[in-house]
Amino acid sequence: MFAEFWYKIKNSPLSLLLVVGLLLSIGLVTLYSIAQVQAQTPPNAFSKQMIFLIPATILMIFMTLVSKGLVHKYIYLGYGFIVLAVFIPFFGEKVAGTYRWINLGNFASNLVPFAIAILPTFIVLNQPDLGTAFVMMTPVIPMLFWVGARPYHLFLIVAPLFSIMAASNEFTFTIWATILAIVIYMAKPQLWHGVGIYFGNIFLGLIFPLMWNALRPFQQKRVLTLINPDLDPLGAGYQIIQSKTALGSGGLFGKGWGQGTQTHLKFLPVQESDFIVSVIGEEFGFVMLFIMLVLFSWFIVKIIKLGLNASDRFSGLILIGISTIFMAHIFVNCAMTAGMIPVKGLPLPFVSYGGSFLLSSFMMIGLVLNFGREELD
Repeated sequence: MFAEFWYKIKNSPLSLLLVVGLLLSIGLVTLYSIAQVQAQTPPNAFSKQMIFLIPATILMIFMTLVSKGLVHKYIYLGYGFIVLAVFIPFFGEKVAGTYRWINLGNFASNLVPFAIAILPTFIVLNQPDLGTAFVMMTPVIPMLFWVGARPYHLFLIVAPLFSIMAASNEFTFTIWATILAIVIYMAKPQLWHGVGIYFGNIFLGLIFPLMWNALRPFQQKRVLTLINPDLDPLGAGYQIIQSKTALGSGGLFGKGWGQGTQTHLKFLPVQESDFIVSVIGEEFGFVMLFIMLVLFSWFIVKIIKLGLNASDRFSGLILIGISTIFMAHIFVNCAMTAGMIPVKGLPLPFVSYGGSFLLSSFMMIGLVLNFGREELD
């Protein structure tokens, strides 16, 4: 038994753990800076993160050693538990106004994975947690493409979203309508099908005002303050303004560990989790941010390569899906911090404070180590 376990660990892509360790170290050093300079006595974000590392590591080892066949056999049962689990926050108290704490190839078959993903997504969206809902849907398109779905079919699935987004401006909507027409023409579908798809998307764009009014007021504010944060500098735009100020003040090499004024004078909100990149930028500068992004890039590319080289389709799907989840978290958190997209409550993998997210991230790493192995299970 021990020999079998050792074989599994030894033949796993362990180089990933080095990168995870480096990213984790950056996060812990930053959390320790926040705790020490602000005289936060335990339990604080740093001490809690250290404690959560213990069960996170145990879960990672378990997910590394569990039989692939067992995962494949009970994957739908696991999905059922996940759907039930996302209801759990609704039984607790609101925090910050939400309940978030605690043969593929034809078009019809492409809709099945979306139906599977959309149920828990809508539950999370109702908490409300728009950022996590977005991340939950992002792996579906890459996974479908990897198993051979036609790009045209995937385009039809995401086209309605682009139609709605482009409708905010007459010029962009005209460009999108042209692109849509060209893509449909080149795909050469049946006439009635092509006409229906085209005008259906145009109709969605025309009713965009109704979609906008369906958003919650704070979500509308986030979009508007993305365009111009000064519209509400002490309200919806406050987080973006303080984050960009912290990033800019760090310069090339930063102000030094524990010397970030935006951070330690508490101008910067949610600094332990959502805006930890701003703390790193202020105290350690652009150089450290660049190193961190290089580590993340290598990490994502490595998992994608493991997926492309997987010995079976199920393993490849697991790896491509996990890489997309990590990539979405990294992109959304960093882009939000820099003011490129509206503020979303998404932590940065291995760097931000968050017990449940650390557990789930380490479990995904365990799955990568497991399904990235070249072996017959």
